[in-house]
Amino acid sequence: MEFDFLTPVKEELVTAGNSLGASIRIHLENKAFPDLEGIKIAFFGVLEDRLDEDPTGEPFDFDNVRREFYNLYAGNWNLPVADLGDIQKGDSEEDTFFAVQSVVNYCLKNGIIPVLLGGSQDLLYAQYRAYDGVEQMVNLVNIDSRFDLGDADKPISNHSYVGKMVVTKPYNLFNYSNLGYQTYFNSQDEIELMERLFFDAIRLGEVSADITAIEPVMRDANLVGLDLGAISAGALGNYRLRSSNGFDGKEICALARYAGISDKVSSFGIFEYTSQLNFPASNMLVAQILWYFIEGVNFRKNENTISSKKEFIRYQVPIDDEILVFYKSPVSGRWWIEIPFISPANNKLKRHTLLPCTQGDYLDACNQIIPERWYKTKRKNEI
Repeated sequence: MEFDFLTPVKEELVTAGNSLGASIRIHLENKAFPDLEGIKIAFFGVLEDRLDEDPTGEPFDFDNVRREFYNLYAGNWNLPVADLGDIQKGDSEEDTFFAVQSVVNYCLKNGIIPVLLGGSQDLLYAQYRAYDGVEQMVNLVNIDSRFDLGDADKPISNHSYVGKMVVTKPYNLFNYSNLGYQTYFNSQDEIELMERLFFDAIRLGEVSADITAIEPVMRDANLVGLDLGAISAGALGNYRLRSSNGFDGKEICALARYAGISDKVSSFGIFEYTSQLNFPASNMLVAQILWYFIEGVNFRKNENTISSKKEFIRYQVPIDDEILVFYKSPVSGRWWIEIPFISPANNKLKRHTLLPCTQGDYLDACNQIIPERWYKTKRKNEI
């Protein structure tokens, strides 16, 4: 792979010694594009923010994020990682989108997990569209204080890209889960639309109260996006930012690690980086988010394979007119619930599929309480 629109990293940013900057493959100035054979994770920056509804008007880059990341040390893992450099602004936003889609699609088809460091979050739409070429329905998880549904009839922006995913062909979006929304940033119309579409929305307080309950949501994701605006101004080290509420540093890194651990997550993106975040604490936190995602990938259980599922323990729970079928992994102790295949017509799923859940969902079912995520997924499959 070699894309002319990927600009190399400045050599002065690279560190010596045994830190990450010396151990990963980097697209450097005056050197050949790195060999991606065997690479598991490839990250790149995208310097695009023209569709931001509240632009700063100031240029930005990821040099200081890279400097902080390169100075970190690997954990107890040795995953092959590459830094592909940056995609500059194209002549138009569409040109930038095409470049993003091309890089992500290449990675998906070659078994590489692409990680996008972005400006405005409308870039997540281009990242999602890259899945058009791999022919699969997509489950999107977005860590964001807003739903970003917007008005799908208006031009795309960083607050309306999800609406474009819903209404634009090909219709690849099966489920959308928002983690950490704050009610006062979302209109009642958007909240009601999330309900009508059977999408998942979990408030900031609910996630913070029990962050471990989010693991099944991440386990079902293919694409995970993270809006840096979902993090509190204090955690980002810049109290001039607009919102004091949001995830703290430990919580956002835990969510990134859950995204990495998920066997299904094949693409990850960190968005809404601006010149206002070019502070040591902000850059270090973005670097640590990336670090925790990589560590999560290292600890994957690979339980998404048919051979692994044959070892699962099966439980049947009669409830009303249904028989809910649960599965438990004897290796990891994780739980799934079966979503039935409805009929060949109007069926988005091609076969019975397993929805990640918790042991609590199984215990609720034993008490005749139908798990809400099972109900929503089943209803999406029927309409």
